Amino acid sequence: MSTYTISELNQVKRGPKRATYNVEQINDILDAGFVGYVSYNYNGKAICLPMAYGRIDNKLYLHGSLKNRMLLALIEAKEASMTIMHLDALVLARSGFHHSVNYRSATLFTSITVVENKEKKEAALKCVVDHMIPGRWDTLRPMNLKEFNSTLVIEMEIQTASAKVRDEGVLDEKNDLELPIWAGIIPLKQVAKLPVRDSLLPKQLRTPKHVVQYYKKNKT
Repeated sequence: MSTYTISELNQVKRGPKRATYNVEQINDILDAGFVGYVSYNYNGKAICLPMAYGRIDNKLYLHGSLKNRMLLALIEAKEASMTIMHLDALVLARSGFHHSVNYRSATLFTSITVVENKEKKEAALKCVVDHMIPGRWDTLRPMNLKEFNSTLVIEMEIQTASAKVRDEGVLDEKNDLELPIWAGIIPLKQVAKLPVRDSLLPKQLRTPKHVVQYYKKNKT
């Protein structure tokens, strides 16, 4: 089972028992999400923005306009940090001090490369779209040359990473257990609601299979 080497950069120091450096477990966290939070420096100011991504092996892909200041800043820096987090439950304890959440969180440290090869760039864009909803790209109108050339794609190759997971109940003080205060967890989950047709679609056009499958898989 492959793991990332623990270093000063990626080591989880608070709550180390909840840490994992396992590549497969970290990839599972990446694949379960669609939006990551990318940190960068712009004119001496620290900024963090949410970005859609796709993954192929140990590489993630982001895209935007040719003038996207975040992407340009990352290209200049040649490195980036990105975090993906899933909120799974609210943990309600008998004291405010022990309130918490259950979560899965992965932090990546990556190198940055501009994707210029035509075939690789198209594969990266397909990866991002299909990461949102599998099977979508092949049903779409192909990008025209103007759209393709005006889109900047960067490759984030993971150099190292770590994850932290909390998946347990309330951890109260023993002296508080007899208090008449409700404690427990409230599970949380992102669900898909019934697809809403665009008002300009022809009435005879049926909802495609990949959309129906996504809804059925994620509606509960």
